[in-house]
Amino acid sequence: MTTPLWQKDSTAESVTDDWVHRFTVGDDYEWDRLLLPYDVEASRAHAWGLRQIDVLSERDWEQISDALDALLDAFEAGDVTVTPQDEDCHTVIEQFVTEHAETAGEKLHTGRSRNDQVLAALRLYLRRALATIGRRTAALAEALCDLAERHPDVLMPGYTHLQRAMPSTVALWALGYAETLTTDLEALRHARHQINVSPLGSAAGYGVPVLDLPREAVAERLGFRDVQTHATAVQLGRGKHELAVSHACTQVGATGNRLASDLVLFATAEFDFVDLPSEHCTGSSIMPQKQNPDVLELVRASHHRLAAEMQSLATGPSNLPGGYHRDLQLTKAAVLRSVQMTSDMLTALTNVVRGVAFNPEQTRAACTPALLATQRALEQVAEGVPFRSAYRTVGQASTAERADPDAVLDAYETDGTPGQERPDRVRAQLDPHRAWIATS
Repeated sequence: MTTPLWQKDSTAESVTDDWVHRFTVGDDYEWDRLLLPYDVEASRAHAWGLRQIDVLSERDWEQISDALDALLDAFEAGDVTVTPQDEDCHTVIEQFVTEHAETAGEKLHTGRSRNDQVLAALRLYLRRALATIGRRTAALAEALCDLAERHPDVLMPGYTHLQRAMPSTVALWALGYAETLTTDLEALRHARHQINVSPLGSAAGYGVPVLDLPREAVAERLGFRDVQTHATAVQLGRGKHELAVSHACTQVGATGNRLASDLVLFATAEFDFVDLPSEHCTGSSIMPQKQNPDVLELVRASHHRLAAEMQSLATGPSNLPGGYHRDLQLTKAAVLRSVQMTSDMLTALTNVVRGVAFNPEQTRAACTPALLATQRALEQVAEGVPFRSAYRTVGQASTAERADPDAVLDAYETDGTPGQERPDRVRAQLDPHRAWIATS
């Protein structure tokens, strides 16, 4: 077993029972495989900071930097990984650097704790992951704009209570989801701004004595917008920062959930509004005729899983006194699962939306005369009849006139209504996000 960083006596065979090690490590080592490159990045910046205050000599700095380069190469080649015996990626890094940089490597952990070390790596990872999710959210919105433009002036029923209600269009349906995604992008941007602060220098939660660490310079080197000034704020914020990320992901998931639910419903034989791309469907092992929307169903279910992770982040840190507690370790997996699920969900949805085709004959045929009731009432209002009187008159009459697409669309003049769709405005709402989602 790898010697834990916290073990004082290097000659001792073991300081904990094996089951305690397994229980406390859990699956944390698997998530640390994702974080190792980011921990290397933060470790390099920390070492640079130690060089600025002469804790490291120029030779020490060069040796540590070379060792970190070698570690990244070995990790990318698959020669180094994080195992359950290692406990975490921090152990792997320190032991590799010590092995390759000798005495200089033993100085790397000066002025830091695994508490601020893991948060630095996690925030660097999340910063990049949120940009990726932002790009995929924008790509889905763009795909929905394209879908709207592929189906101009195609009538379909609009529903309330799952009952046919008023005329709508395929474009209006698609652009409603696209515009909602621009709101979700705002939530993602805000979460990314919130987490983009450096915890380095807070160490175990109470700062570092003796050494005047160049916290601001190290934060700037890592691209953080600021530092968390008071060391105690770092551990108090643990779970809250992750919750902000998870909440934003859950907002994206909520939009995806309803979009997927619509498409699953529209693909049924009873509706027959859409043809789903066969490459994103599966079949039955017993029924040869089946084409199942499994991808969309799993997207729909992802929202509930995201909500569960968000709930664990909302409740897990509650009732904890100030400072670090091992309970907080569990926030890492919850937020990492959230970003991975959201990213996969968006990729799946975008692929389906790009390949889906609406059936205009079916959607128009479903636009029964009853959908024109509100329009008929308002036509009477235009002639001077009070709305409530017109409402009652139309409600008591039987409407047999089928909706004429041109006449229906001509009745609307306001942007964002049937026949007055504005994909250009949705794209304009995406523009303010293009800079931050392009960052890596």
